[in-house]
Amino acid sequence: MLLSFLSSLKLTITLLIIIAALSILGTVIPQEYGAGESFTRMSPGLVKTFRSLQLLDLYHSVWFIILMCLLSLNLIACSLKRFPTSWKLFAVTPSLDRARPFKDLPPDNIVMIEGEQNETASRVEHLLMKRYKRFRSKDTDTATIFYGEKGPYSHFGVYIVHASILIIIAGTIIGSLWGFGGFVNLAEGESTDTVYVGRKKSLKKLDYAVRCDKFCITYYDNGMPKEYRSDLSFLENNAVIFQGPLLVNHPVTVKGIKFYQASYGTIPGGRAHMTITREKYKATTLTVNLKDSFYLKEDGAKVTIQRVEENFMSMGPAVLLSIHSSETNMQLWVFKDIEKMKHIIPNLLQKVPKFNPGLFKPYYFKLNSIAQTYYTGLQVSYDPGVSTVAIGAFFIVIGFFFTFFSSHKRLWVRVDELEGKTRIMVSAQSNKDPVGLEREREYLLRHFKKGP
Repeated sequence: MLLSFLSSLKLTITLLIIIAALSILGTVIPQEYGAGESFTRMSPGLVKTFRSLQLLDLYHSVWFIILMCLLSLNLIACSLKRFPTSWKLFAVTPSLDRARPFKDLPPDNIVMIEGEQNETASRVEHLLMKRYKRFRSKDTDTATIFYGEKGPYSHFGVYIVHASILIIIAGTIIGSLWGFGGFVNLAEGESTDTVYVGRKKSLKKLDYAVRCDKFCITYYDNGMPKEYRSDLSFLENNAVIFQGPLLVNHPVTVKGIKFYQASYGTIPGGRAHMTITREKYKATTLTVNLKDSFYLKEDGAKVTIQRVEENFMSMGPAVLLSIHSSETNMQLWVFKDIEKMKHIIPNLLQKVPKFNPGLFKPYYFKLNSIAQTYYTGLQVSYDPGVSTVAIGAFFIVIGFFFTFFSSHKRLWVRVDELEGKTRIMVSAQSNKDPVGLEREREYLLRHFKKGP
């Protein structure tokens, strides 16, 4: 009773209709973390209902997975119920003593030719052996009977399709349970090994870090963005394991995780334009990003931009420098309007030495301006079921080929004598493709009529 229910066509159609309707809902209703913003104009009660029904994350919902499992059981039950019949059609070879295939044959299936029976039978056998793989013959007292068939594997095409669908469903469930989709924003020079997974509203730690080395954007003449690109480095134990550009519609895959160029923007205070002077030396102007470092060649000191502030302590733009050399380690603030501040606050540099831009002698640091810096928005996706789905898709093509482009053709040919002539009777059957069967029959009759 249970097998009959699970293998019923009504259950298959019902499940497919429900899954199709839910897929439409999943297309109309925004999914995952972006859904909440799309429902800001709806009533809180409606949004709460959507969330309770898991419609904002439909393809990862428990009941959608249950539907997939029910469809899988339905396919398995259908296959188990119908497979014995298909195997019988494939394996069983009919007896050549049967008269049924030649009973009530239409006149078009009978050829009368001149020539001896044995010679004609030999010629028929030679032709059939070239066209049919599974070939048998039998001599009786009055006739020679031939049997041939091809395409018996076409009976299993539907089961290959069923198995392929099961593989695809398995891959989908694997991706749903163990995959994730997230995003992360990275400023130039910044790196992270953590992404935000919107579906779970949690942070996901990666096995490696991703760093945005550079972001660049080009524009059309009308000012519209033409192309934006992120140069990324992927690091494991501080060693670069992969490095390359990331473009729109050209994702980068590292250890099974795909990174997509999703968005970009600007953040204030991410880049400083500075001038460094020293007595008897030419002033040096450079642009440094937050957390970047540079070296003072004369002393070998390393200078790192620790902080970039647009309005530090309400005293205007400033950057915090960290200086490391063989003789000293220090930090100092460099203000853009330091001269104005010294007039407003007498003895400022004596009171707060860290505000002295010339604290690291004999160098003097000057902040010219602070510019905005770009950040790149990366969409991160990991789906461990992709390879499984790909295998299922490959086999489903093979299954469709067997199902729709091949057929099981069976042929009986009887050669005997009648009224001083040799008679050739042809009977053919096929599980599908009647047009192809008729062409096959006409081809054989045409060659039989030619005679020796």
